Amino acid sequence: MGVSGCGKSEIGQRLAQRLGTAYVEGDAFHPAANVAKMSAGTPLDDGDRAGWLAVLRDKIAEARSQGVGLVLSCSSLKRHYRDLLRSGDPDLTFIHLHGERALISARMQARPGHFMPPALLDSQLLDLEPLQADERGFQVDIRLAPEELISQIAQQCGAAAQANPENQKETK
Repeated sequence: MGVSGCGKSEIGQRLAQRLGTAYVEGDAFHPAANVAKMSAGTPLDDGDRAGWLAVLRDKIAEARSQGVGLVLSCSSLKRHYRDLLRSGDPDLTFIHLHGERALISARMQARPGHFMPPALLDSQLLDLEPLQADERGFQVDIRLAPEELISQIAQQCGAAAQANPENQKETK
């Protein structure tokens, strides 16, 4: 989870590969109207995100019902978005890719052709509600190299699974 440009897709793909599990790019499930709205520089509202989040929740629930792992990238900016996703799997773990605005903005400006313009970063930062103490998950610093991030995430997820294997069937 995290704002656009924090590295969710890159880290998600690498983590899934390392874990030998499926990866789902959450942005691929945005309806065309959402992509057009963001491309035009207009932030999405809760109504815009509702159907998209429901589709992602269903992907999570499907993986849980099949007993398979899944890594899914999704901004998950607000607590109630995460609550909806968690309704697909109460053991869902959120990994918040966190970094300074300047770094994220530079990354956004360096990726040509993405539908999310850098001008929307501030609206995402305003919407971002950090993980709460009662939410399963943790924060990682995006200043680390991707391989260091993956190692840190795998280690933290592995430690959590060893502490309570029943509650750590999947890593997202």
